[in-house]
Amino acid sequence: MTVTGLIREATISRQDAEALLATVLEVERAWIYAHGDEQVNPGNIDRFRKMAAARADGEPLAYLLGYRDFWTLRLRVNRDVLIPRRETEHLVEWANECITAGARRVLDLGTGSGAVALSCKAEHPEADVCATDLSPKALACARANGDDLNLSVDWREGDWFDAVPGERWQLILSNPPYIAAADPHLNEGDLPAEPARALISGETGLESLRHIIGRAPDFIEHGGWLLLEHGFDQASPLQEALFAGGFITISTRRDWSGQERITGGQWLS
Repeated sequence: MTVTGLIREATISRQDAEALLATVLEVERAWIYAHGDEQVNPGNIDRFRKMAAARADGEPLAYLLGYRDFWTLRLRVNRDVLIPRRETEHLVEWANECITAGARRVLDLGTGSGAVALSCKAEHPEADVCATDLSPKALACARANGDDLNLSVDWREGDWFDAVPGERWQLILSNPPYIAAADPHLNEGDLPAEPARALISGETGLESLRHIIGRAPDFIEHGGWLLLEHGFDQASPLQEALFAGGFITISTRRDWSGQERITGGQWLS
């Protein structure tokens, strides 16, 4: 069967089919357009059909491809880590502003694939970046990404700040779980296939965020920043929690779609 024939028979979007077939054939996607009449060998036909069937059944494209492009990086991903979202690039943007302004000791809590930590390190090689995660499998994925990209990050296993006892940081970042356990969105899109521990925070969705805000003062230097990604309707309670916790210069930034997505504050006590 030809390249074009395989693409046409797939019961998934053409875009997804092209991406999967390019991965199977180990070619760039542009090759697919230029070689539609090429014959595909039986082994690759079988592999493509299995991947297309998995995609049709709801398996995330990123897990099937084995990677996700984020910021300027291509990152390995698997079922042990959350798939990096474009919205999280806003967290990286704000973090890079802080690093440029002088924050050199950076802590990324709940790093998953290492997307945020590695993006910051790629932009600022001089920064001392540490990243934590409770899951050893997630950290293994993050370490592999760091090795692939030749970026040096201090990976630590542990539950939030427990991984860095007695240390202080000029910039603390996190994209923690922030979805409520009963939220119906958990049944939509890629979410059913992603690790629940990276998505669900408790009954309200605010539990992990409040925990980080509550403990951050013991780990942040004077003048340091705490930046948190959150749900579209969580900015107000987070601003209140930051204010109550002693943070100042509190503000929220919107994502590509205009939703409130990143809230941060500065510690001057």
